Amino acid sequence: MNRWSKLATVLIGAASLIAGSAAAEDTVRIGVNQPLTGAVAASGNYVTDGARIAADLINASGGILGKPVELIIEDNKSNPKDAVAAAEKLIVKDEVPVMMGAWSSTYTLAVMPKLMEYGVPMVVETSSSGKITVSGNPWVFRISPTSEMEAIAFGQKLGQFKIEKANFLVVNNDWGRGAADEFTAMLKGNGIDVGVIETMDAKATDLSAQIASIKAAGGDTLFVTTGVEQLTLALRQFKEQRLDAQVITTGGSSSPDQLIEQAGAAAEDSLHILFFAPWFPEKAPHPEIAQGFVKEWNDRGLNFAGLTEGFRGFDGIMTIKAAIESANSLEPKAIRDALWGVQVQGINGDISFIKQGPEGQESGQNQPNIYLVTIKDGKVASAE
Repeated sequence: MNRWSKLATVLIGAASLIAGSAAAEDTVRIGVNQPLTGAVAASGNYVTDGARIAADLINASGGILGKPVELIIEDNKSNPKDAVAAAEKLIVKDEVPVMMGAWSSTYTLAVMPKLMEYGVPMVVETSSSGKITVSGNPWVFRISPTSEMEAIAFGQKLGQFKIEKANFLVVNNDWGRGAADEFTAMLKGNGIDVGVIETMDAKATDLSAQIASIKAAGGDTLFVTTGVEQLTLALRQFKEQRLDAQVITTGGSSSPDQLIEQAGAAAEDSLHILFFAPWFPEKAPHPEIAQGFVKEWNDRGLNFAGLTEGFRGFDGIMTIKAAIESANSLEPKAIRDALWGVQVQGINGDISFIKQGPEGQESGQNQPNIYLVTIKDGKVASAE
C-alpha cells in the first residue's frame, strides 16, 4: 500500500484520534506565514492547502517523532509589515521551532531579520529574489528557484521562441524587479534587444500608461511578472488595447487554468514558466508522488488551478518533516543544522541544499526543476 492509499484509508480515523488526544499530548508545531487575504491571497491560500495535505499525510502515517503535526497558520495579509508581525507571533507566542513562508520575496526579506533575532529556521517555499540567499542569513532554506536560475533555464530554450526584442512589465517589488534584472541579463547575453522595463503597484488595476509605453517601444515579446490576480487583469487589458506581443510570464505563479477561466480569449497563446505542471504529473521526476498529490487535491474539491502553487506548501512541509526527523529534536538550531543534510523526494523533484552567501553565514538553496507551458485552444499544453 503506497503512502496515498494509506492516507485515503486511515485519514478519518487518524483525524478523530488526534482531535481527541491533542489536549493530552504534545504536537509538532510548524509555523506557516502566508498571504491569505490581500493582493496575492489566491496564491497564499493554495500554498496553505498544499501544506495541509502534507500535514494530514504525515499524521496519517504516525506523525513526526511519534507526535501529530499541528500547523500554526498566520495571515500576512499580502503586506511586509504584517508578515513580520505574523513571524514574531509564531515564534514568541506560538513557540514554533521552524516556519515556512512567506510567499513574496518582499515579505520574506522583511521577515528574515526576525529569524536571525530569535534563531529560528524558515523554509522558503516561493520567493525568488536573489537577495534572500546571499544576504548572510544562516536560518533561511529556499526550495524554490531564484530568478537567476529561472532565467538561465529559460535561456536554454530561447531558440524555440524567435525573440528579437523584449519588453518587461513587472510588479514593483523585489520579486518583479529581480526577475526583470535576471531575464534582461540573460536576453542581452544572448544578443537579444531589451526595450522598456515598466513597473506596476501590486494593487494597480489600470495599466494603460504602462501598455502605451510598451507599445511605443516596439518589440515582439513581453515578459510579465506578477500574481495571478493582476496577471488576469493585465491579459485582458493587453487584448483590449491591442498589444501585439508574445506574452511570457515568470515566477511560476500564473495558474494557467485560472487565466483560462477568468481572462478567456485574452490568455490564448500566452506562455508560462512553472515549477510544477499538474496536467502532466507523469512527467514529474517522482510520478507517484506528483500523481498522488494531484489526486488528493482533486478529491478534496480544491481548485485545480491552485496546484501550480499548492505543491510548494506540500514540498515545504515535507522538507521540514525530514529535517526534524533527522535532528531527532524540536530545538530550532538542531532543525537548522539538519536541513543541510535533507534528501527529500518532492513534487518538483529532489530537494537538498547548496550553500549561498558569505562564508560562515550561508543560506540554503535548492536547485528545482522548471517547466514551460502554453495556452492553446483554451487548454494548457506543454511548450517543450
